[in-house]
Amino acid sequence: MGNSYAGQLKTTRFEEVLHNSIEASLRSNNLVPRPIFSQLYLEAEQQLSSLEAGSRADNEEEEEEEEDEEGSESSSPPVSYQMKPPPEGCCTTDGFCQAGKDLRLVSISNEHIEVPSGFLLVGAKSPNLPDHLLVCAVDKRFLPDDNGHNALLGFSGNCVGCGKKGFCYFTEFSNHINLKLTTQPKKQKHLKYYLVRNAQGALTKGSVICWKGAEFRGRQSSISTCSSTLFQLPESSGLSGSTSSELLPAANPSAPAGTQQTAATIDHIPSTAVFSSAVYNGKESPKQQLMKNNLSALTRPSVLGTLTNSGPPKKRHKGWSPESPSSTETWNLQLNPQAPNRIKNDGGSLSSLPHSALMGPASSPMVGSGEPVSVPDNLLKICKAKPVIFKGHGNFPYLCGNINDVIVSPLLYTCYRNSQSLSRAYEQYGTSTIQPISEEMQLLLTVYYLVQLASDQVPLIEDLEQIFMRSWRESHLPEIRHYQQAVPQTFPQVPSQIAPVTSAQLPWLAGLAASSCNDSVHIIECSYSLAEGLSEMFKLLIEGKLIKTNYVVIICASRNRAIDSCIVITGKYQARVLSESMLSPSDYQKEVSYQLVTGKVETLGSFFSTLCPEGDIDLLLEKFYQENQGHISSSLSASVNKPTAVNGTGTAVCTSYEIERHQIRPFQLAVAQKLLSHICSIADSSTQNLDLGSFEKIDFLICVPPSEVTYQQTLFHLWHSGILLELGLEKEHLTKQRVEQYVMKLDAEAQIKFKVFLQNSMQNPHTLFVLIHDHAHWDLMSAMHSLYPQTELSTGLVDRLLNCREVKEAPNIVTLHVTSFPYALQTQHTHISPYNEIHWPSSYSNGVDLYHENKKYFGLSEFIESTLSGHSIPLLRYDSSFEAMVMALGKRFPRLHSAVIRTFVLIQHYSAAMMAVCGLSQMKNYTSVETLEITQNLINSSRQCPSGHGLMVVLRIPCTPLAAVAYERLYNVRERLALEDNFEIILGNPNSGITIGKHFVEQLKAWQKIEDVDWRPQTYLELEGLPCILIFSGMDPQGESLPRSLRYCDLRLINSSSLVRTTLEQELGLAAYFVSSEIHTEKAVVNDVLESDPEKLSSTDNEDEEIATEGSTSEKRSPMKRERSCSHDSASSSLSSKASSKTIRSSLLITAFCTESSPPQVLSNNTEEMTNNYEKQKQKVDRGAQTTISKHLPPVTEQLDTKQNIKSAQISITSSSSSPFSSSSSSSAPTHNSFILQTSQCSMTKASKQPPIVFLPKLVYDIITSTDSSGLPKSSSLLPYHSVMWASSFRPLMSKMMTCTEQSLYYRQWTVPKPIHMDYNNRNEGRMDTFHPRRLLLSGPPQIGKTGAYLQFLSILSRMLIRLTEVDVYDEEEININIKEESDQYYYQPGDTWPDLEMFKKMPFDYTIHDPKYEDASLICSKLQTLNNEDRSLSRRQEDMYTCRQTTRMRLSKYAAYNTYHHCEQCHQYMGFNPRYQLYESTLHAFAFSYSMLGEEIQLHFIIPKSKEHHFVFSQPGRQLESMRLPLVTDKSEDYIKSPTFTPTTGRHEHGLFNLYHAMDGASHLHVLVVKEYEMAIYKKYWPNHIMLVLPSIFNSAGVGAAHFLIKELSYHNLELERNRQEELGIKPQDIWPFIVISDDSCVMWNAVEVDCSGDRKSDYTWTERNVSLKQILQHIEATPNVTHYALIGMRKWSSKTNSAEMKEPFSCCHVHDFIMLNVDLTQNVQYNQNRFTCDDVDFNLRVHSAGLLICRFNHFNVMKKQIAVGGQRSFHIKSKVSDTSVSISPAQYICAPDSKHTFLAAPAQLLLEKYLQYHSHRFFPLSLKNYRHPVLSVDCYLNLGPQIAVCYVSSRPHSLNISSSGLTFSGLLLYLCDSFVVASFLKKFHFLKGATLCVICQDRNSLRQTVVRLELEDEWQFRLRDEFQTANAKEDRPLFFLTGRHI
Repeated sequence: MGNSYAGQLKTTRFEEVLHNSIEASLRSNNLVPRPIFSQLYLEAEQQLSSLEAGSRADNEEEEEEEEDEEGSESSSPPVSYQMKPPPEGCCTTDGFCQAGKDLRLVSISNEHIEVPSGFLLVGAKSPNLPDHLLVCAVDKRFLPDDNGHNALLGFSGNCVGCGKKGFCYFTEFSNHINLKLTTQPKKQKHLKYYLVRNAQGALTKGSVICWKGAEFRGRQSSISTCSSTLFQLPESSGLSGSTSSELLPAANPSAPAGTQQTAATIDHIPSTAVFSSAVYNGKESPKQQLMKNNLSALTRPSVLGTLTNSGPPKKRHKGWSPESPSSTETWNLQLNPQAPNRIKNDGGSLSSLPHSALMGPASSPMVGSGEPVSVPDNLLKICKAKPVIFKGHGNFPYLCGNINDVIVSPLLYTCYRNSQSLSRAYEQYGTSTIQPISEEMQLLLTVYYLVQLASDQVPLIEDLEQIFMRSWRESHLPEIRHYQQAVPQTFPQVPSQIAPVTSAQLPWLAGLAASSCNDSVHIIECSYSLAEGLSEMFKLLIEGKLIKTNYVVIICASRNRAIDSCIVITGKYQARVLSESMLSPSDYQKEVSYQLVTGKVETLGSFFSTLCPEGDIDLLLEKFYQENQGHISSSLSASVNKPTAVNGTGTAVCTSYEIERHQIRPFQLAVAQKLLSHICSIADSSTQNLDLGSFEKIDFLICVPPSEVTYQQTLFHLWHSGILLELGLEKEHLTKQRVEQYVMKLDAEAQIKFKVFLQNSMQNPHTLFVLIHDHAHWDLMSAMHSLYPQTELSTGLVDRLLNCREVKEAPNIVTLHVTSFPYALQTQHTHISPYNEIHWPSSYSNGVDLYHENKKYFGLSEFIESTLSGHSIPLLRYDSSFEAMVMALGKRFPRLHSAVIRTFVLIQHYSAAMMAVCGLSQMKNYTSVETLEITQNLINSSRQCPSGHGLMVVLRIPCTPLAAVAYERLYNVRERLALEDNFEIILGNPNSGITIGKHFVEQLKAWQKIEDVDWRPQTYLELEGLPCILIFSGMDPQGESLPRSLRYCDLRLINSSSLVRTTLEQELGLAAYFVSSEIHTEKAVVNDVLESDPEKLSSTDNEDEEIATEGSTSEKRSPMKRERSCSHDSASSSLSSKASSKTIRSSLLITAFCTESSPPQVLSNNTEEMTNNYEKQKQKVDRGAQTTISKHLPPVTEQLDTKQNIKSAQISITSSSSSPFSSSSSSSAPTHNSFILQTSQCSMTKASKQPPIVFLPKLVYDIITSTDSSGLPKSSSLLPYHSVMWASSFRPLMSKMMTCTEQSLYYRQWTVPKPIHMDYNNRNEGRMDTFHPRRLLLSGPPQIGKTGAYLQFLSILSRMLIRLTEVDVYDEEEININIKEESDQYYYQPGDTWPDLEMFKKMPFDYTIHDPKYEDASLICSKLQTLNNEDRSLSRRQEDMYTCRQTTRMRLSKYAAYNTYHHCEQCHQYMGFNPRYQLYESTLHAFAFSYSMLGEEIQLHFIIPKSKEHHFVFSQPGRQLESMRLPLVTDKSEDYIKSPTFTPTTGRHEHGLFNLYHAMDGASHLHVLVVKEYEMAIYKKYWPNHIMLVLPSIFNSAGVGAAHFLIKELSYHNLELERNRQEELGIKPQDIWPFIVISDDSCVMWNAVEVDCSGDRKSDYTWTERNVSLKQILQHIEATPNVTHYALIGMRKWSSKTNSAEMKEPFSCCHVHDFIMLNVDLTQNVQYNQNRFTCDDVDFNLRVHSAGLLICRFNHFNVMKKQIAVGGQRSFHIKSKVSDTSVSISPAQYICAPDSKHTFLAAPAQLLLEKYLQYHSHRFFPLSLKNYRHPVLSVDCYLNLGPQIAVCYVSSRPHSLNISSSGLTFSGLLLYLCDSFVVASFLKKFHFLKGATLCVICQDRNSLRQTVVRLELEDEWQFRLRDEFQTANAKEDRPLFFLTGRHI
């Protein structure tokens, strides 16, 4: 028996109890089983005992752990238990299973364990291993819920160690896992804990398994909301342990409806989330069977049966009732389309959707209790509707009999239960003082809510949830007032402090509340059980006493137990809407198809035919066709203009037709730039998720829904954007087949195209692939959990393709989701980071137009705005006469789906309207005013244009079979009325293309000037100007755009019962429209854009732009709902119903006769005539209809017959001030002068200047137009999407003022995906890494131009990638070329590779500076120069020289140096940024050496990464740094650079080009960054694998001279150390390599010039320049013969303007800059000046030359320098020391008189000196200004005195090389920090002009005087006291002092 039982007992109460009792007896330890009859008849007794047990369980719960440990669950002594011996050879070790696999939690916590669907991992306790838990997989049906209930008896488990499955007995299982028990194995005793994964993914101990009842329920007095038999008794306590569960089918109705989650176990799901299973007579429905498997192991819904079970439960499966048919029958019933009570949809639709439940409500009947209630026969026939019963609190009785005529839903029960749970948001306040809202209060509030509903309103569960929320807050939580936001007052007022309602008061209070509602809510009070109330309700229904009643509330309340309740929807309209809303989209389609196929709708057709007194409409049509066959065509088609082919004959042609060409609007560009900035921020983040620097080009794939029109539309946009050519993906001659490679329809063939895309992405790692998912909300079905297996293949395709592992892991794929309705992608489990969302920006901010658009967008908010008071034309309307007819027919035909009825009525209306317009005036009575308006304008539109342009009417019919019926019917009517050339009827099916008649194709070709013979329109946009009815079918629009000629959007047939925000907004999105902004739309619409979602689209970046002004909003717009004008509601409208057919006929015959360009004077007679005609008509109307005509006729007015006639006559009466949106308020008649005849302006042109008019179902209209107190439309607060649910009913309200970003955060907090949603499994215990780093979301209103925006984004992204592979390099000609001596002597041939030492020694040194960066520096004179007095004044602004330097953009070569933004696979390790490893370890080493000039020991610090330690020598032991290894001169290696490279840098930790991996072509090299102490940390962070040389802190404010000085001195000291070290190894000192490289941090690329001297003459040569690696250049230079004899070696700076003459000499003896090789051995006694900030390299070059050393420049090599806008010399800012204000200080203020009160500056004295001399040296050397023949004599130093003063450098050192100064007279003398080598006799060799000036600069005033005395300066120079100056430094900053004098 038990699990093995497969028998089939009869389904009677007695046999069931007998069967259960016998089985329980066999299992029980107790010898006396409970008698069967007491089970049957003594239920009351049992209730009492369970009450006692329940209270005891409450008290004992705290001691659960101890009880279990001691085995004291029962009062009986434990029975000794003998275990079965284990099989031979198996493992018996504790903690291991018999197969020898480890089961201990500590051992396998990090292992991946396969858990079958429906199983949970739990921890078992072994008595022999008290400190360990053993991991087991157990079927969750056999585990209890949070309250300790609903665990099926028995066991089903798997071994997670060896994988053995199917253990049906816990005894067997405990043996297998070696529990070695001494007592009988019990799952309650040994299965102790749930196991959960923590944030690190490891398995850990979770909450205790609650084997006993939990205490927290809404009612503390009784044990549960469920019946009192809920708690299981302890198994050995006298009564059989199985007893209490036997009666559960009768006694426990609420438990099976769903189970709650253990909040402790599942932290990230709110405790209020309830996962309810719908129940069909105690069995799961087939859909639930499918869904059940999808539930994650984290949730534990009770499972109430199995699909194949056709008899009683196999083992006390709860919820199986004897009255229920077998599940096999249920299954058949579900497949039978006739069955009206199929299992319904998964939630989300109007008021019946379990928004907080996983499963949808089930149809009748629910699990019942107590005596059964018989549903009367013929209930549907009598009542004309199926009552919908919402189960409320407590017990619900069985239903039997005619159960097909009622529907039972658990939705309200779920809502009540959710509202009794506290939200996580409020748990911080502690639950001890906060009680949930009581059940009595819930029910009373529900009654209040139902009472205030109008007769045409339907209850919404969201409303009820908000009422509960508000009541709970106001009544119980004064302590969280600060947390609240203002709650809109849209719900019935409830006093804030209410005394608790008792169950005894409840019926009386409910009755009192219902007494005022004219019996629309009826209260039935019953004393014993709900059964009697339901029986009474059915009786009243049958007797017809509830005709006026929409809602029956049944309450069963008594003093000693909790209330039971249910609510029955008896209103025919409400019941129909609610029952239909339970259908899923596919069921809805099936139901309609079934009704069409089986002919059930024929009764409707026959009913319509009886309505028409003239007889059947078809007969009327046929008669009309026969009568008018001859002449109707002439009268009607005479007015239908032929295509423009006739314009050669002088016929008028419409000039207003123009197809919009592809152009980017400012909005689209702004959005594209936002997208780009988000991509850049992903790339810039430290996560290394996107390496933009490694991509060379862009490729993309656009995924669209499987709509042929959307597909073609996207191809069209792509073709015309030119993006494929711009990205270089395609060549000039683009074919459609090539374009199709880039757009993928998500249909069955998508996988092939997607596979190609993935292969391309893998094969091209340097291409960035952008995967664009357009219309991204369309298919969010999980690939794993397709709810409807019978649906098309495309279901779940998005998940299968876009979420596949290859896409997620590919580093070169970025996914961009594009949608107008992003809500379903903004859940708690979303893949998209909130930082990666881009929202369409708002056009207005504080009244300022942010983007100057020439078009105004009309979206949902503008449509809603038009319905408010003060607006001329409401754009949203409903048709009250249509609604009334539908409601009446709904009552007459209760078995027909309302979609069928609505469609047939609307088809009837359109047919009658067409007949009325064609002259059958009697048919006006059989259509509605709105439909007649649409039809008249459609038929007449093409006649108002010379070219036949007309309007489009979109008729939305979601159900495809109904759309086909409508098409067929309307097509036939059109044919009978001979209108086939007047307008087209198009059936728009998402799965097929567009089919239109040949006549209309020719018209379109003529209008669009298309020559192609085979052309057919493939998108709706190409139907521009075509008069047509587009029957738009398909359950959801899939992104199709509509043309500007759209005039009416008829949405009266949308599925109004399925109210979900996305569904509603996407239907209304069809009408979204751009209107030319030349038309001044209503002020309120323009100035106060209604910024509720989706149009309040703020940017993530610019939230501050979006501060709304609440005051102005309220002033501009009244919150009151507008009184509907006659155009709003057809009941009060008198649209042309009084016009005779003659009037209409005659008006139809008037045709257009002029073009738009014709001057109005020509038409004066006709105008006058028509005006008079109009006046007569007007008077007639004024008398009859009492209406007033405005100064102009709005294009779509209320359409009285006179207006229609005037329209037909093609007159538009306007005044200069009026616009199509002007308010019709003027009652004065128009004056004759104000008439302007525009007879030729076609309807299409007018239509394109105003948004379309939208007709909605009344239900939808009410929801869309009703707003809360903040102005937020009610539709915005609906559930956002079908496949998500609210995380809690206790959530704050949305607000109108929410920006899009705030809305996103709201949905991310308050919605969770259902298991069918593709994001359902994307959770990781609240960690952030569930976001995919390369996934973005672009959202914007429908039809606003998102496609153009993302195509533009691709364009600018491509440009940026190209830009990333390019740099701006300086491109300047060498300066002072004309000063060079033009010598005929050339020392080398142009093709020479290396300089010859002896030859080089003969080359004279070129003193002149040629580097263009020194264009503003002083010229250096030599005897070789021919000096003239030409003006070398500054050509650039002094301060802004940097910004004006000329640059060229260059593509980076493969040998470039890079900054920190470059990451590629090759140099990851070099950079030390490989994410798989931690940052490279490095150590800090001190390195000290003494230097006499500084007078102290210098201590430098090296930071040496572990990977670079091999370049250094360390002492053993101690690991002290001894030296840096140097190679030998004789070493030769292809893969090694001998010279260490030093790069001094400041302020460029991100932008400095320190990545030399590619430049060195992978060669081994030593590279040292020289940084200041305060920048050490930031450089180390960005360059963790680089060696750093950290300068002492005293140099923190020093310039580049200090860095060069220390590099050189350190290198020489190291050379000495290496010579000593290697001398011990037998190596000669001169063999150690003496060179180092000093490189700027902006050297980006290097080039080599190859000279070809193969010409005829020796002097002929050609040269080419190519990019080479730095390795090649350095190895070439290092290989120079006698290289150690050169002191300095450099190269040219690159310029595109280099000419051949400069290439003639391959080597020069001149200044070298930027990138030099320095021989530290030869230059031992020549130092850099450590104080210098500028020109230190020129100064050093002059010292080296004067010391007689060789400086060689290789002219065939050049270096490119990148323009870097930050750091370097620009990091020195000179500012006042006193104030913090950044006032600019002019260089004239850099010096002052000593002891003056001048403002001191916070800058080094040397910097002030150099800057002052650069800009103001003419104050010291007035004679020298532009006097180049008489330079300033500068001794031992070169200081820049500005470009207008020349200097002559001389060295005072003995034996130094100086120019011959014999013929020179100097205009000044500069003595800068003279040392002892400068003596008086040395100075007396030089001759000075009379009046020449002297400037002596010293460290202090004392030195100044000593210098004057020592050099005997007063002999030849005159000094004055006032000629003493100092730099503007404070004393502590050690200013420099100047003394000036004049030559005597």
